[in-house]
Amino acid sequence: MNDPLQALSDNGVSVWLDDISRARLTSDNLRKLTEERQVVGVTSNPTIFAKALSDADDYTAQVQDLAVRGVDLEEAVRAITTFDVRWACDQLRDVYDRTDGKDGRVSIEVDPRLAHRTDATIAEARALWWLVDRPNVMIKIPATEEGLAAITAATAEGLSVNVTLIFSLERYRAVMDAYLAGLEQAKEAGIELSSVRSVASFFVSRVDTEVDKRLDALSDADGGSDEAKSLRSKAAIANARLAYQAFEQMCGSDRWRALEAAGAHKQRPLWASTSVKDPDLPDTMYVTELVAPDTVNTMPEATLEAIADHGEITGDTVTCHYDDAQDVLDRLEKVGISYDEVVQVVEDEGVDKFEKSWTELLDTVKAALEGDPDVEGSK
Repeated sequence: MNDPLQALSDNGVSVWLDDISRARLTSDNLRKLTEERQVVGVTSNPTIFAKALSDADDYTAQVQDLAVRGVDLEEAVRAITTFDVRWACDQLRDVYDRTDGKDGRVSIEVDPRLAHRTDATIAEARALWWLVDRPNVMIKIPATEEGLAAITAATAEGLSVNVTLIFSLERYRAVMDAYLAGLEQAKEAGIELSSVRSVASFFVSRVDTEVDKRLDALSDADGGSDEAKSLRSKAAIANARLAYQAFEQMCGSDRWRALEAAGAHKQRPLWASTSVKDPDLPDTMYVTELVAPDTVNTMPEATLEAIADHGEITGDTVTCHYDDAQDVLDRLEKVGISYDEVVQVVEDEGVDKFEKSWTELLDTVKAALEGDPDVEGSK
């Protein structure tokens, strides 16, 4: 029987789950997904944790213990989230060992309120690395301008980093440069490069959401432009395909070859935000159209199940489309859609969304610590 998720794996795509919760861990659901759905990694973010803590009472005992001890709110949140990540790391340890550290990874994000503070991000990354204390953890650092130096510093210290919130090709190239600089510094410091892993999370669907909104406005303004209509829902995949082209170019550079000879591993592109927001589009589109070797696709469970049920994997759907992808971006500029403006808007929105989710998470834990009966974790 055809297994689309197995086909993804066979084509060099690592399947990661974009979700974590105490319920998944206590029910052994995560382990079952590794056995039945080819899941070999997990990503988390503030929004995922905020939802997990607001929806379930699995955290009650831990929250009560933290309250009795009078633990500071910020530290309580870190205790709760790192506990889940540590547990997930343990459940995926066999995958980590089997793949020699390539997969079996669990990501946890630095406080998003630090996204524009380099030194604070570095300090937080170190703290999370120590708190989780598992070799298969990855620390998520946002790809803001201020985050680039933090990526280099964390990599130079031997931390494995998941660079998140990448939307533009220019910023992606800067991220790859930051990773290589970190590896070079790590090599100088005598750190074993083979112990360092990294992924670069290139966000997909949010680009289409922003671009399509602008295309619709253009179409309405000029009576339904055929050109504007023909470009709907094409920007995100084109953008991601060109990002992979940049990845291939980096892998062909002398700078990379020198690091690879010293034992370094590629920073794999990770396709994030792969759930389809437009109900008129195929719900598997951001997976089936981005199949390429040395990539990761992190999916919410609904997308994972959609792929398992009716995904059609036809091999590499990226490297033969570079010219078409560039043509899409060129045509968007011609109709008045500024690429630079779009990617800046979605980056700002991404950081803002995670900051709001972090505040929501703090509020949820605060209420639970104070014994609010309407909060699940306080019961």
